[in-house]
Amino acid sequence: MMHLLTPHLQLANVHEINGEMLRSLGVEGLLVDLDCTLKDYYETEIPDSMVAWVESIKRVDVAVCMLTNGTAARVEPLAARLGILCVPWATKPLTRGVRAALQKIGLDRTRVALVGDQIFADVLAGRLAGVFTILVKPTTTREPWITRIKRPLERFVLRRIARDNPAK
Repeated sequence: MMHLLTPHLQLANVHEINGEMLRSLGVEGLLVDLDCTLKDYYETEIPDSMVAWVESIKRVDVAVCMLTNGTAARVEPLAARLGILCVPWATKPLTRGVRAALQKIGLDRTRVALVGDQIFADVLAGRLAGVFTILVKPTTTREPWITRIKRPLERFVLRRIARDNPAK
């Protein structure tokens, strides 16, 4: 069970992801969570720094698709601002949204990574769907109550992962 909750890679934020890294991992497509990954949960706009980051990823011919549990009315305008595809109502941690995103970008799961801030939504969905998973730290601590409830359990899982897989 722990392998389903263990991200393949952990980073501080999406800005650590670049074309060189993605090429070395064999990644040609990136499924990116929205809230607390690309923007703070309660913000209504994408920060300019994230717009620039998405542009840098697209420039190295990596397909980018927003994968979010948010409503279409709320998230599709944000995806349009980024110039990327979007799968709203992804139902993470179920794999339906991941499969829909793979179909939209036209890539096999073995060439795609999923980036997000939550173990029990993003990492679990990615692992169940068979894609490479990248866990980033949340952009903010201001989150909806359901996410705040899960964070202590996520911290426990991360401590256990670190204990069972010490840095070499």
